[in-house]
Amino acid sequence: MKKIVVTGGLGFIGSNLIDLLIKKNFFVINVDKVSYSSNFYNHREYKNSKKYKFIKCDIKDKKFKNIIFKYKPICIFNLAAETHVDRSIDNPKNFIQSNIVGVYNLLEYFKEYSDKFKSKLIHISTDEVYGDILKGRTTEKYPYYPSSPYAASKAASDHLVSAYVRTYKIPAIITNCSNNYGPKQHPEKLIPKLIYNIINNKPLPIYGKGINSREWIYVKDHCEALLKVFKKGKIGQFYNIGSNKNLNNMQVCKSLLNISKKLINLGNKVKINFVMDRPGHDIRYALNSNKIRKELNWKPKISFTKGIKLTFNWYNDNKKYYKTLSKKDILKRLGKKWLKKELF
Repeated sequence: MKKIVVTGGLGFIGSNLIDLLIKKNFFVINVDKVSYSSNFYNHREYKNSKKYKFIKCDIKDKKFKNIIFKYKPICIFNLAAETHVDRSIDNPKNFIQSNIVGVYNLLEYFKEYSDKFKSKLIHISTDEVYGDILKGRTTEKYPYYPSSPYAASKAASDHLVSAYVRTYKIPAIITNCSNNYGPKQHPEKLIPKLIYNIINNKPLPIYGKGINSREWIYVKDHCEALLKVFKKGKIGQFYNIGSNKNLNNMQVCKSLLNISKKLINLGNKVKINFVMDRPGHDIRYALNSNKIRKELNWKPKISFTKGIKLTFNWYNDNKKYYKTLSKKDILKRLGKKWLKKELF
């Protein structure tokens, strides 16, 4: 059975990707350092599978090198990263260590490994590296212009991977994806946070005026795209992965309210609460994903209307998921010490 390593596999995208890979009959080694956003609830469906193994390890550690040489994976999907913009505003150092230093160490280990064994590295990144896109959509040739410490750390890691491809000829591919949503996402992010507050009769915090626009893609569509990139993607290339569907935060919030009204009794405290915007908040992200659609014959299958219903139902049916998390991590607003006044 062919083996694949997924780093950060106890997180949101990683755990959904592992589920897909196991169903495609790969043996998956999940390497995760177990941070606040890692959740063992996320691997409960397959934790006892004969096609799965979990190993606690930071990609910065030499232990990671030993893991890949032992299991000899045909591919490494790198999803090990700090990802929350507000956290990066409070503590950029953690993002530098994980997203830049961690990737540097991974590249050094993979460089040595790929000299001896046939393999690929798929480095998963974000549309945030492009910065504000007020008009049109960004192709893979668009320059990077990150706004937050998080986006800057991901941009740096992308450049490192690309440099190692050119300089050391490592077999790596970079993907940049739009905003994911779906099951198993930590509620520091917008959609699961809104769902948590709806279920628990709490106000719905919306930054600024709610006009910030994001391109939303259902996580399982993203995972299918990553599998396509692994199978058919060209070494050294960048691939944008998006839905071509933009909604601002108010539109997302209203969609969730409309769905929830049909499924549960809304409490009297479930109301939209506009709060002070985060520092440096980008207005709009938007990707041009024509390259992956044309070259790799991929396109998203789940509409936002369908996906948001699936997402709400998953959290409503899996209330135990929230109980595995610290309430502080769910409710506390981060990045607020840089605001002029507190609104939470």
